[in-house]
Parts: sequence; structure tokens; C-alpha cells
Amino acid sequence: MTTAPEHATSPIKRVLANAGQLLSGRVVNAVVGLAYIALTARSLGKEAMGVLVLINAFAQFLGEVAHFQSWQTVLTYGTGPLLANERVKFQQVLRFSLLLDGISGVLGVALGVAGAWFFWNELRWPEGMSGYGALYALSIPVMSSATGVGLLRLFDRFRFLAAEQAISSLVRMIGCGICALTQAPLPYFLLAWAAGTFASFFYVASIAIWDLNRRGLLKGFSLLGPTSRDMPGVWRFAMATNFSSTLDVGFTHVLTMVVGALLGPAQAALWRIGKQVADGMAKPARLMVPALYPELAKMRASGGQQAMTKLAVQIALLGGAAAGVLLLVSLLAGRWILETVMGQAFGAAAGVMNWQVAAAAIGVMTLPLEPMLVSMRAAGAALVVRLVVVICYFAALVPLITRFGLTGAGAALVVSALAMAIGMYLMARRRLARLAAEDDSARTTKDDEGPKYDHAHGV
Repeated sequence: MTTAPEHATSPIKRVLANAGQLLSGRVVNAVVGLAYIALTARSLGKEAMGVLVLINAFAQFLGEVAHFQSWQTVLTYGTGPLLANERVKFQQVLRFSLLLDGISGVLGVALGVAGAWFFWNELRWPEGMSGYGALYALSIPVMSSATGVGLLRLFDRFRFLAAEQAISSLVRMIGCGICALTQAPLPYFLLAWAAGTFASFFYVASIAIWDLNRRGLLKGFSLLGPTSRDMPGVWRFAMATNFSSTLDVGFTHVLTMVVGALLGPAQAALWRIGKQVADGMAKPARLMVPALYPELAKMRASGGQQAMTKLAVQIALLGGAAAGVLLLVSLLAGRWILETVMGQAFGAAAGVMNWQVAAAAIGVMTLPLEPMLVSMRAAGAALVVRLVVVICYFAALVPLITRFGLTGAGAALVVSALAMAIGMYLMARRRLARLAAEDDSARTTKDDEGPKYDHAHGV
């Protein structure tokens, strides 16, 4: 078994270097992603585009609900065995992660198909679209190649991860281009979007298997064997990270469905278009997060709490600078960007997009906080923060949308992002203080024991 190579460079330089590798692919993805969105929007119009957006949001929501964040399990529990050359233990972590992915896939498809058939009317889908929605739900198991992503992050294979979303967007763009040229109806655009999801999954899985084999980590591996044995708390960790991720989609896919249910597919399309552009603007800064997790996991495994804090502060300062630029661009050029890329009809999304960019900017400024909590195995603390914020968020969401429309939804998003940032900061500070106290206690105990007398050697 080959261990991960040691790097002489500082953690912040490694994070930025890995984020830079991801950025090279995400720049392509941002351009290609806007291209397939634009092709879809211009070909279908606001109403049909809104229906596609609602079906996609429904499937992605269920995918996020069902999917365990097994990549976090790979990083948190697999880093130690990898560094210690414990191949069998590492294979156990891998087996457990694959088990989580299998459970996720079966559950996601079951919920997706049932939901499409029985709740299409409540979701504001047109009559006759339930069958297409059920077929689209078959892509739920491959919407997240979680174990593969975790392995490639652990192995510092960020240059391969850089192409993951670009491949998905490229396949979608080609498919949507064909649909646009042939004036195909909505179901064929759904097929093109699903094809991109499958392409991305198989790409990541293939690279991960190749790298595992190259490192000798598949030698003697079997899907049958121990999973959670001798890994105390791993199921609790998996459930907490899954639930936290599920709550996170309340700010994405669930909100799109709520907007569609209350305001109709056309307004859902405007919301989704604005969110797509806002997320695309924030993406370069957010790429530091996947590059941050492996560094924090390695620091936690070696007891480097002070180094973790220093790295988080450095990332926060960089994120703050990026956040200011994002908001300025949105305020000055948001409408022009939307009308140029999506068409005149979608310029109306500019107002709500400013709110969405502001929320994204707050998230960028505080992006190291949740990775720190997860790396310190305090995923439960992050979950508590998300749970409280999401409950308050959805309690206020329907009245705000009913009274203020898309502006109300955008304002709620900003307030919830701010509350999330404050909560994560307080939890991270509390956890770091506890770890520091434990380290001080351990050092004091060791000093009190003093040197031991060795009778055999007289020392």
C-alpha cells in the first residue's frame, strides 16, 4: 500500500493549488453550464423551462435527502489508515462508504418514483408529466458519486475532479443543442440533462477505481466483510452529515419547489436562473471548500488544532475579498448578464439574483467553519445550527413569498445565510476551546507522572 505523499508546501498553498486545479475545470463548467441552461430557456420558454426546473429540483432534492455524504466518511475515517499503511482498515472504511451509497441509491429511486406518480399535481407539474418525472428519478443514484469524490480528494487528485462537472455540463450542452436544432419537446431536454448526470458519475467512478488499483488498495478487497466494526460513532457521524446536507438543500431545491408551488413555474424559472448565475459567480471561491477538507482531516489526525485555526482564518480573509467582488458585479451588471445569456424575458430575475448573490457572498466569507466542525468530528454541532436556522427559515418563507413574491424569498435567503454563519462560528469556537482544554489536560497529566524509574537499567 502506498501512502499519500508528504508535501513541503504550506497548507494554505496546497489548498489554493488544489482549488486552482478545480477552478480550471469549473471555469469551463461555468461557461458550458450557462450554455445548456440558455439553450433550454430559449428553446422552451419560461413556462416549459419552469416545469423542467421543478422536475429536476424534485429529483435533486430527493437525491440529497437519500444520499449519505459518504465522501466525508472517507476523509474523516480513511485518512488515518491511509497515512498509517493500514490497508485492511482502509478497505473497511471504503466498504462502509459503498454500503452508504447503495442504501442511498435504492431509497432515492423509491422515493422519486413514488413521489412523481402520486404528488405531481401538488408539485405543479402539467398533466402527463408524472411518467417522465418518474423516469428522471432513475438518475437519482448517480447524482452524487460520493465515495469516488471522497477518494479523489483524499488522494489529492483534484486535477481529475476538475473535469467532473464540466463533463456533465458538456454532455448536457450537446444534448440540449441537438434538442434545440430539432425543436424537440420537453421530455427530450430531460433526457439530455439526465445523460449529463450519468456521464459525470461514471467518469469519477472510473478514475477512483484506477487510482485505488494503482496504489494497491484493492488487493484482497471484497464487498463482503466488516463495515462499521471498531469504528465507534461512524453511523452517528454518517447520519449527522447526511441530515445536515439534507437541511442544506432547503436553500436550493426545496426553495425552488416552494416558489413553483406558490407562484407558478414561470417564477420558479426566474428563481432558478438567478440562482444558477449567483452560484456560478460564487463557485471559484467555493472551490476552496473541497480542497480544504483533506487538509483539515490530516491536521485533525495529527493533532494540529492551532494549524487548523490559522488555515481557516486565511481562507476566511480570501473569501471575504471574493465576496465583495461578487456583490459588486451583481449590482452593476446583473441584468445585463441575464439578458445577454438567457434572453430579454429573463432580465426580470435580476432583482432576486442580487439577494441570491448576497446570500452566496455571506457563505463565501464563512466557508471554512463547517469543514472545521466536520473535521473535528463535530458534525452534530453543525447539524444543530442548520436545523434551528432551517426551521425558522421555512416558518417565515411562505408568508414572505405570499406577500412579497420573489423578493421575499431572496430576503429570507440572506437572513438565513447570516444566521447560519453566526451559528457555525460560535460552534467552531466552542469546539476549538474544548480541544485546547483536552490537550492541556493531557500534557499536565503526562508532566505530573514524571520520569519513570527503569529497574533493569538503573534509570
